[in-house]
Amino acid sequence: MNPILFSIGLPVVLGCLCWMVSGRNRWLRESLTIAGSLALFVIGIRFFISIPAPVLWGQVTLFSLDALGSMMLLACGFFGFLIALYSIPVMRDAEMRSAYYSAFLWTLGAAFGVILSNHLLLLLFFWGMLAVTLYMLILCGKSQTASESARKALIIVGGSDGILLLGIFCIYALTSTFEMHLIRLPLDGGLAILGFVCLGIAAFAKAGAIPFHTWIPDMASSAPVPGTALMPASLDKLLGIYLLMRMATRLFILTPVFNTALLILGTVTILAAVMRALVQHDLKRLLAYHAVSQVGYMIVGIGTGNPIGFAGALFHMLNNTIYKTGLFLAGGAVESQAGTSDLDKLGGIGRLMPWTFVTFLVSAFAISGVPPMNGFVSKWIIYQGLFEMNRSGNSLWIIWLAAAMFGSGLTLASFMKLTHAIFLGTPGRDIQPGRVKEIGLLARIPMIVLAVLSIGFGIFAYGGPMRHLILPSIGEVDYPGIWSPGYATLMVLLGLVAGLLIYGIGRSNQNLREQDSFIGGEKLPVENRVTGTGFYETIQSLPGLRFFYRKAETRSFDIYVQGSRLVAAITRVLRKSHTGVLTFYLVWAIAGLVLLLVWLMGR
Repeated sequence: MNPILFSIGLPVVLGCLCWMVSGRNRWLRESLTIAGSLALFVIGIRFFISIPAPVLWGQVTLFSLDALGSMMLLACGFFGFLIALYSIPVMRDAEMRSAYYSAFLWTLGAAFGVILSNHLLLLLFFWGMLAVTLYMLILCGKSQTASESARKALIIVGGSDGILLLGIFCIYALTSTFEMHLIRLPLDGGLAILGFVCLGIAAFAKAGAIPFHTWIPDMASSAPVPGTALMPASLDKLLGIYLLMRMATRLFILTPVFNTALLILGTVTILAAVMRALVQHDLKRLLAYHAVSQVGYMIVGIGTGNPIGFAGALFHMLNNTIYKTGLFLAGGAVESQAGTSDLDKLGGIGRLMPWTFVTFLVSAFAISGVPPMNGFVSKWIIYQGLFEMNRSGNSLWIIWLAAAMFGSGLTLASFMKLTHAIFLGTPGRDIQPGRVKEIGLLARIPMIVLAVLSIGFGIFAYGGPMRHLILPSIGEVDYPGIWSPGYATLMVLLGLVAGLLIYGIGRSNQNLREQDSFIGGEKLPVENRVTGTGFYETIQSLPGLRFFYRKAETRSFDIYVQGSRLVAAITRVLRKSHTGVLTFYLVWAIAGLVLLLVWLMGR
């Protein structure tokens, strides 16, 4: 069998076997999932080293692979395997284990299909398959809202598939081909612009960019944590940005107007999502809003329209998948041990779960853009892409740069709140040493690997992932300025050593004693402890932001809710027109025929 077809068919077949395995054979389902995800990882490595021959049907190229696709396959296989390892202990007591593992493998197969497809109709098929598996993954959650969240995700993501179909036929009408490698459209006509917008909506919905983002926080609250880590944290980001990158560099020739539109949407996504994250009280919803916010940086990188920005967008896509998956896995470990994701009920877990604390902290530094982590390097390259816009005479570059840097600062502030609320501070009532302990080794391994990569991809960025993963897809780029990760890492290490010395000296002082918090000579009640969730709550009452926060609470910016209200209003109008009187319907039919005849006579 052709290796490309084998890579797509293998997870589909294994997913069907998991579905048919009885509930008692838990070990068989787990073995099939681990084996399938490992096989895909190995196939991804093989395809990255040696690109296979395309799959042809006559003269039509159905499946093919290039440098960008091989990097995406490697990333999908790698993250799929890590999340499969994490799923084994976390999903062991889940009620819908067979459905979860089947959907997990089918998702990997569909992701491989999207990346390998050279035919737009095949891409549409696998893109739609991902909407179905997303629906299944959400339904595997224990939450009572899982059904509603799954329906919402299916309507937003699945609805964008219909728009994608419209865009594909617009492209076909202009080019008379569905083969992606033969398409290169200038955006100089209405049909080409419509095709670009339709494909862009599909990419935005998959990646979770504003305004198609609202399914991600709801999924994070309802779906199993491994399912959230697999889809919106990793594969959906990879595939959405992959399609957007294909559009910007392969399928269409972008003009400054469309670059500016991408820059506007990217900056709005960065700022709006991070502002929502600041005031969240639920761990998973907070992480979900940051997953949305980080997409904005990738869109800004693509919107620069220059190779440096493209390289930064791809590198940030990869880095975001690393640290965001690590954050979701660490958050899932906390929830599985503490039994809650409510930040008001957490606190003081750092001593009880040290491995989780350290890996979470590394990922938090990475997403906040703290050097020398990988998140800093990819943001730095995106900033250089914005600087490059100044050379081409674009005077608005400073606006996008300021917005991106401000969003990074707000991200750091948000994770200061989150780290304090979960791992530091006073423990919640149910956080006891005997009840909360470190998660098992099998679940810790993926978190540790991702934390190590967050550090390694920052320190060795230019000689490692940039040279071997990103630049083969973009070509050589000329960096206006390169920071020295070696010196920065040395200074960070010296600062940590100095801090540990100061801490050790303080701890060695025998005159120090620990005392519970008290007010007026009385101990502070447990219910009045400082949890960290109150950080930044006052921003909701600021005059310039009060209106937007109030509208966000009423879901005025939720495209799903507003669409539902519009459909309900149209339905009410149509109901009034259906009176049940036959003569009334006959009048409408005659009036319609008259209008049709008048139009035909005018033609």
